[in-house]
Amino acid sequence: MKENLEGRVALITGASRGIGRHIALRLASCGATVVLAARNEASLNATAEQITAQNGAAIVATVELTDEVSIKNLVKTVGNKTGRLDILVNNAGITHSALLDETASADWDRVMQINARAPFILCREALPLLRQSPRACIINISSVVGVKGYAKQSAYTASKHALRGMSIALAEELRDTNIRVHVLCPGAVDTDMAGGVRPDIKKEDLIDPEEIAELVEYLVTHKGNAVMDELRIRRAASGPWF
Repeated sequence: MKENLEGRVALITGASRGIGRHIALRLASCGATVVLAARNEASLNATAEQITAQNGAAIVATVELTDEVSIKNLVKTVGNKTGRLDILVNNAGITHSALLDETASADWDRVMQINARAPFILCREALPLLRQSPRACIINISSVVGVKGYAKQSAYTASKHALRGMSIALAEELRDTNIRVHVLCPGAVDTDMAGGVRPDIKKEDLIDPEEIAELVEYLVTHKGNAVMDELRIRRAASGPWF
């Protein structure tokens, strides 16, 4: 059985564009107050304006995900402005395309910082607020490469495997609490990042980011004893069962 999200607060990273923006719009339409987090304040404001124009509630919070202090301040902002947190969506991510022996250490470190280290810090810092919610949810957006791997994506693949692995361990740690942990592993989604990494895929074959937002809505509104720990979402045009 599903319910609306009136009175609940959702924090979404990477909410200025792409998947994160669609998730924010979707959860706001369900009644949640959404905290929009990213670096680009102008883009966040544009998302917030769209939400408020549809009678939704949005809070803009800039964050630098490579900076631990900035991440901690983000969680403090959520607590100070809303007094609660019910949903955490770790969506922000970057990629890097290069053969492993052509990948600079700095590029590897930056991908790992944003895709794996930042979600770890956010989960850790947000747990006190999430524990106060009667029914909380952490959703970590991994990738198809969190399950398999592609050439020239060693850093990205490693980061998404790390995020997925952390999520599995965290779910075990929280299994007897009010917090559920979910992982989404989508294939190529119609975003700027996917277009740059996989220009070989026709646009009409890409996953619509609204489809990912719809699945997030289902996870955060679903009640009952059936738990979807992980959703693997492939393009219809790709091979099944990755």
